[in-house]
Amino acid sequence: MKKVTTALAGSLVALAASAGASQALTLYCSAQEEWCQIMARSFEEATGIDVDMTRKSSGETFAQVKAEEANPKGDVWWGGTGDPHLQAAEEGLTEEYVSPMREQLHDWSIAQAESAGNQTIGIYSGALGYGYNNDLLAANNLPEPACWKDLLKPEYKGHIQMANPNSSGTAYTTLATMVQMFGEEEGFQYMKDLHANINQYTKSGSAPIKAAGLGETTVGIVFMHDAVAQVEAGFPITVVAPCEGTGYEIGSMSIIKGARNMDEAKQFYDWALSAEAQNLALEVDAFQVPSNKGAQTSDKAPDLSSIKLIDYDFTKYGSSDERKRLLQKWDEEVSTLPQ
Repeated sequence: MKKVTTALAGSLVALAASAGASQALTLYCSAQEEWCQIMARSFEEATGIDVDMTRKSSGETFAQVKAEEANPKGDVWWGGTGDPHLQAAEEGLTEEYVSPMREQLHDWSIAQAESAGNQTIGIYSGALGYGYNNDLLAANNLPEPACWKDLLKPEYKGHIQMANPNSSGTAYTTLATMVQMFGEEEGFQYMKDLHANINQYTKSGSAPIKAAGLGETTVGIVFMHDAVAQVEAGFPITVVAPCEGTGYEIGSMSIIKGARNMDEAKQFYDWALSAEAQNLALEVDAFQVPSNKGAQTSDKAPDLSSIKLIDYDFTKYGSSDERKRLLQKWDEEVSTLPQ
């Protein structure tokens, strides 16, 4: 077979045709719904392989893959923050695979793979931050927040949403970011103080900024690209890169260990790393930075080079023990506090 290059789609069509029409792929997707749908449908068009796609947040998907360990039902897990993908790799829930597409990828994508024994790989990156609704901010006579610690001011009580870190990779990244920026004691104190101002912990990581766009909350803590999407949709949102610095994600993809459709899973994996597949993000207003060096990054995407990013320790905070420990501590010391 020819080396996988720009003729990738044609090669996949030939593979699909040679294997018959009964091929199928079960895809677990942890990106935004529209992006999940276009990835599934475009892969079907490119290969003739039927895709059964389920969209859940990354924390929920990790829990599902873990629960199905003895009898895997999914083939590929695409999207969502890297930390739960790394935990899945550590716990032996995902399959080692070295794609022939790797030479086309940014170094940070390959580093993600190497840190996990090639059981996952980076597909996009994005910085953590928040957005606020300009109209609600003015109506409530609130000061414009520019830093993480601004969100602790008492006047923001009841005005902030974030996701639950048990279900959301975005929120776990927030928790791990505070611990890394401020130290564990001060980081957890930050989360406790922030808790006093939270009006709701959502299941999905992008839900808080969608609520802010609709005027249901003033501030939503999210990855900045999700806030940009609300701006582009016409909602009165201002996007903030916090002054102290911030963490970031490497959105990842993994093949589930024991996948029933392993050949199809590898075909999807290779296709999803191509520039053509990653350019589909532009069609659904997904403003992450893609991992293929030949893929296009929207000019509206947050410029990571201009944002003060911390040296996020993906290996440590994506480890099973550390992730479980921090989530348990958050459950016991933060979520139980009165609001």
